[in-house]
Amino acid sequence: MKHPLHFLGAARLALASLALLAGSLAWTSPAQAQNDPTPPQRQDLQVVQQSAEEFLKSQTAGLPGSVTISVDPVDQRLTLAACVEPQAFMPNGARLWGRTTVGIKCVAPSPWTVYLRANVQVVADYLVAAVPLVQGQTISASDITRVRGDMSSLPSGVITEESQAVGRVAGMSLRAGTPLRMDAIRNQRVVQQGQSVRVVSNGPGFQISTEARAMTNATEGQMAQARTATGQVVSGIAKAGGILEINY
Repeated sequence: MKHPLHFLGAARLALASLALLAGSLAWTSPAQAQNDPTPPQRQDLQVVQQSAEEFLKSQTAGLPGSVTISVDPVDQRLTLAACVEPQAFMPNGARLWGRTTVGIKCVAPSPWTVYLRANVQVVADYLVAAVPLVQGQTISASDITRVRGDMSSLPSGVITEESQAVGRVAGMSLRAGTPLRMDAIRNQRVVQQGQSVRVVSNGPGFQISTEARAMTNATEGQMAQARTATGQVVSGIAKAGGILEINY
């Protein structure tokens, strides 16, 4: 029969072995720490660039002609926290075409904002003066012609449809070949200062017409003033044919 001290020594040895085993299971080597599957998440920079491209595609979807979009690669040295939903936007003053800038921002979980350079080329038909135009000249279909080119290199407001120009008036003199812009033409006046006009007043169940003398110039749809034979000054909407329309 073995002595009780023998059994006590064996028990202590077993407990010590279990402690060593537990310690070896809890300890992680440096190599294992580097392979930890849950390191801090970083934003995929390719997603940032794709967000800018998709944003520009949606913003230019309604432009005429052929649109080509290229976004400069994101600096790979950039370190950003992972974003739930990156949001693209146009910075103040940035053009939608040509050499431009797109902003990408993150709201959560860690806010950040980056700006990417991009180039949007728009090749489409636009209108130019076929002959020299004189200020005040009413534009006809024979005065303009259509050409095709890169609109991203042109000033903003270039006209692309004949209906936007024909029948309107040149607001300044233009040389042949000059692109037509919206700010270079204006609507033709339908009311001239000093002209005899007809004032038509419309209301529920009635219409009254009277003669008057225009006090201001106006294109169709603009407000104009006129003085009636009794000296009353009235204001109405200018219509073609020298009409001032007043609605009650």
